[in-house]
Amino acid sequence: MINNVLSGLIVTDAQNFIIWTAFSLAIIGSSILGSVLSNKINRLDFIYLWIILGAATSSLPALLRSFTVIHVLIISILLGASFGLGMPSCLAYFADCTLVENRGLASGIILLITSLSAPLLAKSFEAFNLTVNSIVFAILRASGLIIFFLRPKKEFASKIKRNISFVSVLNDRSFILYFVAWLMFCLVDRFEWPILVFFFDAHAPDFSYFIFMIGPIISSFFALIGGLLSDRVGRKPVVLYGFITLGIAYAIIGLAPTPSPSISWYFYVVMSSISTGILWVIFFLILWGDLSRSSTGEKYYAIGAAPYFLSDIIQLPLIPYVKPIPEISAFSLASFFLFLAVFPLLYAPETLPEKKIELRRLKKYVEGARKVKEKHEGKSVKG
Repeated sequence: MINNVLSGLIVTDAQNFIIWTAFSLAIIGSSILGSVLSNKINRLDFIYLWIILGAATSSLPALLRSFTVIHVLIISILLGASFGLGMPSCLAYFADCTLVENRGLASGIILLITSLSAPLLAKSFEAFNLTVNSIVFAILRASGLIIFFLRPKKEFASKIKRNISFVSVLNDRSFILYFVAWLMFCLVDRFEWPILVFFFDAHAPDFSYFIFMIGPIISSFFALIGGLLSDRVGRKPVVLYGFITLGIAYAIIGLAPTPSPSISWYFYVVMSSISTGILWVIFFLILWGDLSRSSTGEKYYAIGAAPYFLSDIIQLPLIPYVKPIPEISAFSLASFFLFLAVFPLLYAPETLPEKKIELRRLKKYVEGARKVKEKHEGKSVKG
């Protein structure tokens, strides 16, 4: 909606930067504020208020007939704040409603549905004006109030979790190790994206459209696969697979940046989409819930989500400077930093309890043994 409004105005680069920076900062700041307020208000009541606020904020563009840069700035801040305020509580509530051994599968299903539906909605909204779109968005956000009629439990049967401070989260060695790797991924992803778009547009403009259409579909399905694998083999190996896969993708396209669509281009799109799906499902929905097992998870999710939005702020002023960088150098550097991000992960602990992993292995072994036994018994009967 912000892009829709900006397309009808004449804005300078500085104004564009201020608007988008305000939007990202509003998300980060409100999520931190929301994680603090969540300790003072019943979680479900807080989520209800958040949904109502989001629906009201999304309808604001429909109330204005004309816009100025100041209007867009205010709306951007309100939209960002209305999203960030309840995000940590919503994600922490999700973590508390799922068993740790099944959280990956649940996360993968959620991300699959949302990732596939979002581009379709965005594409369909191109046929309508801003007023219609804002009303539809308001209705979509208000539809979250369906949980009010489902009457979920306000208290969980599990042990009461303790409230912790931001200092405690930042002193958590496991959190810091994963956070550093996640931050490096977000920064590399944001720095490389304008170079990739510039590179593809310069040589094959239609290829960018291919990325926008095919990339999210691949990412969506591998978010589901990554979530399922994280329940089977653990979170840490899956995260390592994601980083190594993306590092290889950048290395291949860096070694062969051909001026026309080639195998290396398609290889990059597929591999980077696979990696993005895996890393998003782990770092957005699973990991911070695992680490906050004995405490409330709002602060973990608030800080854990910050790199994604912080990298947007850092990216904007650097776009004019990163575009002229030679493709070979840019892609090689991206590959190097992604492999560098693997080092803190080597020292990070596995967040899925070892007992759960061993139990799955034991079940798999028993099922395999049972099948072998049935096979031999069948042969004996025939004999």
